[in-house]
Amino acid sequence: MAYKTFLTVLTDDRLAGTTLTHATALAEACDAHLDVLCFGVDRSQTGYYYAGASAMIVQETISRATEEAEALAEFARTQLDGRDGRWGVESGVAQLADITRHVAARARFSDLVVVPRPYGDERGAELEPVVEGALFEGQTPVMVVPDTGTPVPTPKRIVLAWNESAEALNAVRASLPLLQSADIVHVVVIDPPTRGPNRSDPGGMLSQYLSRHGVTAQIDVLSKTMPRVSDVLVRHLRDVDADMMVMGAYGHSRFREAILGGATRNMLENCPVPVFMAH
Repeated sequence: MAYKTFLTVLTDDRLAGTTLTHATALAEACDAHLDVLCFGVDRSQTGYYYAGASAMIVQETISRATEEAEALAEFARTQLDGRDGRWGVESGVAQLADITRHVAARARFSDLVVVPRPYGDERGAELEPVVEGALFEGQTPVMVVPDTGTPVPTPKRIVLAWNESAEALNAVRASLPLLQSADIVHVVVIDPPTRGPNRSDPGGMLSQYLSRHGVTAQIDVLSKTMPRVSDVLVRHLRDVDADMMVMGAYGHSRFREAILGGATRNMLENCPVPVFMAH
C-alpha cells in the first residue's frame, strides 16, 4: 500500500509553519495529495457567562475564531503556492468540545494525518483532541512531528517499539511504506516475557513478517533501566541516531472522550523525532 492522501490540521499559527513543512515534505516524497484543514477554535462556554452577556461574547468568540481560521488558510496557501505537488486548503470554525468529530470525519478518508506535538509550553487545549480524533475515532495513523528539526520524508533509521500488542502490530502494518524505504529498522523489545511461545526469540515472528515485505530489521532487546519505558526508548533513539519512531497508540474512554494513555503521552512529550502511531 502506498500513501496517496495526507491530512494536516492547523489550529495554532505558532506551530503551523513547522507542521506544514513536515506534511509537505512527506506528501511530495510519496507523490500524494495533501489536504490542509485550518480551524479557528471557538472556546466559548455560554453557561458560565452572566445573564445577557452570552450572545455578545459568543458572537465575538466566533468572529475571532473565523479570523484565525482564515489567517491560517491564507498562510497555508502562501506556503504551498507554486509547489509541484497536489494540495487543497479548507478553513472553518469548530467548538473545542466538537473538534474531535470534525477531525475524525476527514481523517477517515486519509492515509496519514500529520499534526504537531500536543504537549508542551503554551499548547492549545485543542491539540490533544485533534490527535485523538484521528487515532481513535478516525482510525487513521498519525505522524506527530516535533517543533524543531529538518523534515526527513524518507527516514533511513527507524525505531519500532514492539510489545506484541494489537496496537503495535497495527502501527507496523500502517507504517510499512516507510519501513520498506528505510536502511534499517530497530525493533525494540523491552524486558521480554520469560514465559510464552516467544520467550526464546523475542520479536522473531515480527522480524520474519517484516523481511517478507523487504524490510531490513534488527532486534534490539533492552532492559528497563529507567523509570519509564518512554525514557528507555528516547535514549535508544539517540543511541542509534534514528530519524523516526513507530509505536502503537494506547488510550481509554472517559466520558465518551478518548484520552491518550500514559505511555503514549510520555513518548509524545519527550521524543526528539517524528512519532508514527496507530491504534
